[in-house]
Amino acid sequence: MNKTLLILRHEFLHMIKRKGFVILTLIVPILALLGIGIFQLVSPGEPSVVETTTIGYVDEAGGFDRYTTQGYIELMRFSTQDAATAALIIGDVYEYFVIPSDYLSTGAINRYTMERQLEIPPSISTAIKNFLTSNMLADKVPPETIYRIETPIDLVTTRLTETGEVATEQGGYGNVIIPAIFGLLLALSLQAASLYMVQGLGDEKESRLIEVLLSSVSPRQLLTGKVLGLGAAGLVQVVVWLASLLLLLNLASSTIGGFFSTIQLPANFLVLGIIYFVLGYILFAALSAGVGAISSSARDGQPITMLYALLVFIPIWFASLLFIFPDSPIWTVLTIFPITAPIEVMLRLGVAGIPTWELVTSLAVMVLSILGALALSVKAFRIYLLMYGKRPAWGEIIRNLRSG
Repeated sequence: MNKTLLILRHEFLHMIKRKGFVILTLIVPILALLGIGIFQLVSPGEPSVVETTTIGYVDEAGGFDRYTTQGYIELMRFSTQDAATAALIIGDVYEYFVIPSDYLSTGAINRYTMERQLEIPPSISTAIKNFLTSNMLADKVPPETIYRIETPIDLVTTRLTETGEVATEQGGYGNVIIPAIFGLLLALSLQAASLYMVQGLGDEKESRLIEVLLSSVSPRQLLTGKVLGLGAAGLVQVVVWLASLLLLLNLASSTIGGFFSTIQLPANFLVLGIIYFVLGYILFAALSAGVGAISSSARDGQPITMLYALLVFIPIWFASLLFIFPDSPIWTVLTIFPITAPIEVMLRLGVAGIPTWELVTSLAVMVLSILGALALSVKAFRIYLLMYGKRPAWGEIIRNLRSG
């Protein structure tokens, strides 16, 4: 057991010192922090809601001369477009728009600005719409009717539990963001871990270091230590990601607000995130150990690794269908299938609840898969311990594992 722990410690330290591991671990919080900073720098492009903004308009249709105050936006009328353009150039107005004479039949409004924008700022778009609507309905309907037309509905959805009580987790896109990001990071990390394991075993075989190691430890101790060492490195990675996500979410919510303040963490996300991340890491390490056992070099084993490493992205490829068909049995299959389970569970946590029996079954299948993969990997390692040259055919591998 002490030898297994020594190998675990060596693999763990070797893993966390890899440049690729460090970059993948730190790039997420760094990019998120940069994104928050950049957003704060460019956000002043839209007029501040706490200051009054003046925009001009030219009324060629006639009759649009009231309701010129729309929240924090004041509308200034100009008799000609040339006058409005001159005011825009000298900075008297932020922008202006022209109501053409055929507006009632076409609905077209021409807007002019000196800012380069991807889209119309929502505050200005709403102010122009409400200004036009209010003037067209003036003297025809009561003021409160005008207000209700401009703001027709404030639909509030409340999710209830099976007992009729208000659920603590109300759902919405805010619940999906963090699990979706975490699921994508987990998929990338599992793929990288698979390649690291195959590369490590391949390099040890090519350098004949594996022969030296096996003179002191058994194949089971060697592979178990390597697999658990990778799992420990995965635990460090998930803790860093979860801690940084929570801190960055609080930072974005307090500094940017808006949509970021609606983002919530689904129930049990932290616990299940850590469990599935570590189990996924260990499972992929065990599978990759088997690939490394039957491969004579890292280059020989990487194509096989990619076959199951790509399967982990299946839940992400079909994530959009999860919103349309949340109760489809295919999601149950992906939740229980051990390779796709870590990612599928993360995605489903943000969209809908997962029955307890599915989680229990999924975790049980993952644990059994880890034990089975590790047992087969140890067996393959003993059989193909000193194999060099061409990798054996699959038929030969299966026969040897049965009889070995």
